[in-house]
Amino acid sequence: MKTLIIPVIALFSSYSFAQQTNEEKLQGDFDGSGTKEYAYTKVSECCEECEGKCETTIYFSDKNIKPIKIIPANQGSLYNLGDLNGDGKDEIGFYPNWCTSCWHPFYVYTLDKTDWKPLLPPISTHCNQWEEEQFPIRKDPKKKGYVIVTSSKWIDDDIKIISESVKVN
Repeated sequence: MKTLIIPVIALFSSYSFAQQTNEEKLQGDFDGSGTKEYAYTKVSECCEECEGKCETTIYFSDKNIKPIKIIPANQGSLYNLGDLNGDGKDEIGFYPNWCTSCWHPFYVYTLDKTDWKPLLPPISTHCNQWEEEQFPIRKDPKKKGYVIVTSSKWIDDDIKIISESVKVN
């Protein structure tokens, strides 16, 4: 019986660190070609307690679009942010899952020719911000080439949600 239990435990423990695929697919024109692509995520070597490599990769249905790797992240949520910078391409947002805190960065990426680059530094967010439905980024309707960034900050022993207009081009 022991000879059966040990291989079964080894099999299941390695399975918990295997790649998981997020079945949700996000549609958008991320390369500006006029054709919609799909984005989806896979996480590598990460268990529910966020132990292991915990690398989430965003893949695209168009294999000519390079994947994006986020470390650490135990899956997460993808967002089509629309064309925030006026370059004719949809930007992609990623909110990573993690196990230890309510503070999470919100990442915003834009495709620059063939490589992904951050549109701006990661946006600091807290659970309170998400519960109050204060999304981290949107186009500034009053200023062309600007976005409204809404972030969470620790100020005077409290979590404050602050919005500011930021230039992106």
